[in-house]
Amino acid sequence: MNRPDPRLMILLIAFGATVTGSSAYAETGQVLYVTDGDTFRLTTGERIRIADIDAPETHRGQAKCAIEIERGLAASARLRAMIDHRTLSFERTGRSYDRTVATVSVDGHDLGRMLIDSGVARPWLRHHPKPDWCG
Repeated sequence: MNRPDPRLMILLIAFGATVTGSSAYAETGQVLYVTDGDTFRLTTGERIRIADIDAPETHRGQAKCAIEIERGLAASARLRAMIDHRTLSFERTGRSYDRTVATVSVDGHDLGRMLIDSGVARPWLRHHPKPDWCG
């Protein structure tokens, strides 16, 4: 009986973990405060940017119009009501502007999807134009 090459088995296992995404794992953290409609800080000091969504900006230097600031403040308030001082789960997907980008779950529900469904955020996939909040 021919035995498979152990190096090939390791390669197949590693490839399978990459394809299925099983190499990612969820971590938990407690929210210290909400920065804006798509970013928050954990009690560890780590800043988390919610992956695949965009919320309007809240600062004049970043927002493109006054209505974006109004919408941004509403998005921040909504996120604050949903997660402030709560423990949640997250899976890291990258880094952006010295923040961890992650998919985030609250009580088993995708936080990004919840924000989109409530109308305070929009989908924003990598390498796509940022949503226009002024139109």
